[in-house]
Amino acid sequence: MSYDLIIRNGTLVTADGLINADLAIADGRIVAIGHDPGGAAEEIDAGGFHVFPGLIDAHVHFNEPGRGHWEGLASGSRALAVGGGTLFFDMPLNSAPPLLDAAQFVAKHTLAAQLSLTDFALWGGLVPGNISALDEMAACGVIGFKAFMANSGIAEFAAADDFTLYEGMQRAAMLGRIVAVHAENDAITAGLAQRALIEGRSGVRDFLAARPVVAELEAIGRAITMAEATRCALHIVHVSSGRGVALVAAARARGVDVSCETCPHYLVLTVEDVELLGAVAKCAPPIRDQAEQEALNSALVSGAIDFVASDHSPSSPELKAGDFFSAWGGIAGCQSTLSLLLTEGYQRRGLPLQRISAVIASAVARRFVLPHKGRIALGCDADLALVDLTAGTTLSTDALHYRHRLSPYTGRHMRGVVRRTIRRGQTIAIDGQPVETAPGHLVRPASA
Repeated sequence: MSYDLIIRNGTLVTADGLINADLAIADGRIVAIGHDPGGAAEEIDAGGFHVFPGLIDAHVHFNEPGRGHWEGLASGSRALAVGGGTLFFDMPLNSAPPLLDAAQFVAKHTLAAQLSLTDFALWGGLVPGNISALDEMAACGVIGFKAFMANSGIAEFAAADDFTLYEGMQRAAMLGRIVAVHAENDAITAGLAQRALIEGRSGVRDFLAARPVVAELEAIGRAITMAEATRCALHIVHVSSGRGVALVAAARARGVDVSCETCPHYLVLTVEDVELLGAVAKCAPPIRDQAEQEALNSALVSGAIDFVASDHSPSSPELKAGDFFSAWGGIAGCQSTLSLLLTEGYQRRGLPLQRISAVIASAVARRFVLPHKGRIALGCDADLALVDLTAGTTLSTDALHYRHRLSPYTGRHMRGVVRRTIRRGQTIAIDGQPVETAPGHLVRPASA
C-alpha cells in the first residue's frame, strides 16, 4: 500500500508509552502505526528523534484584526510552528473590536484562514451586555467563552461582574461550551495598586505585592461556586499558585466540571528573574515566589494541572516602557513552551515524556472535545513535532519569529530541539524556520 508520507524510525510519545515504530499518513491523518508499513510519496527518517503530538496552545493573543502591530496571526503562528505547535486558540480581547459576536467571529476567521500557518480555534468573549450573543458565537464554532474577573487592560473588553458571569455560565452550560476565566479579585488588586502609586511605590516588588495570591484564590473559589451551581464547564486560565491548583483539584474531586492551566513562566521564572529582566517578564497574575513555583511543578508532575499554555501576549516595545505598573503586562513565549518543558521538566525534574505529551496536546484536545487532535493514534490528524532530546541551544533574539523580538527566555540554554513540525501531514517548520504551505484550518469542538 502506498501512503502520502511515512515517518520512519522515530520514538513515538503516545498515551500507551514510548513506541519505536513507523507512522504512515494519508489525507492528513495517521492511518498505520508499525514497522515497514509500505511505501509513500515522501519519507522522513526520524531516527534519533522523539515524535510528539503537535503542541496545542490553548491560550494566545495574536490580536488581529486591529492590533496586528502587537503580534499578528502570521508571525504568531509561525513562531508557534517553529516551537512544535500545530494548533492555537486565540483569545478574544485584544482584537479591535474584540470578538463579542458572530460578525467579529467571521472577521477574525477570515483573516486567520488567510494568514495562519497552523490550525486555529477562536475564543468568544463574555462581557456585560453580550450574553444574547453567546448563541450566535456558539453556532459559529467558538471553542468557548472567555471572561475577566478583573480589569483586562482593554477598555472595550470589560470585566464580567458576578451577575454577568453567573448568567453567562447558565447560558454556556445550555450551549455546551466551556467558560474560561482570568481569576483575580479586582477590588483587591486595584485597591493595592492605587495605594502603592499614591505612596510613590512603582517598582517590580511593589507591583507583585499589589497582586497577591489571595486575589487569585478568592476569584477561583467564586468562579467554582458559580460553575457548580450552573453546571457549567469551567476552565481557570494561567493559574500562578500551587494553592490555586489545589482549589481546582478539590472542586473536581467533589464533581465540579473544572480544569486549569498554568504557563511556562510560572514554572520557570522567579521573582528575582523579574527584577533582573524588567517589564519583558511582567504578567498578571504575576510571577510568584520560589515556594509557589515548587508547588506548581509538583502539581504538574502529579496531574493536578490539566495542561500548559503560553498565554503569549506581547505588545509593541513602547508599551513595555515606563514604570513597572504602567508597562504592558504580557509575556511572549509561544515559541518556547515545549523546549522549556523538556528542559525544566524532563531534563531537570524528571517529568515523564508522556506527561509532557499530555499537557501540551492530548489533555487539551480531550477537554475541548477535539477527537482528531492531540494524539498519535489511528484516525487522528497527523500533527507532529519531531524533537532531538540530545541537542541543546541557547535562545537568541535572531531565532525569535515574533513580530517584536522580545522574550524573557532569550539567552536561556534549552535542551530538546524541535527539528520538524508537521500539520496534518504537511511540514510547516524545519530546524527553526517556518515552511510556507497552505494556511491552517478552523477547528471547532465536536459538539459544535
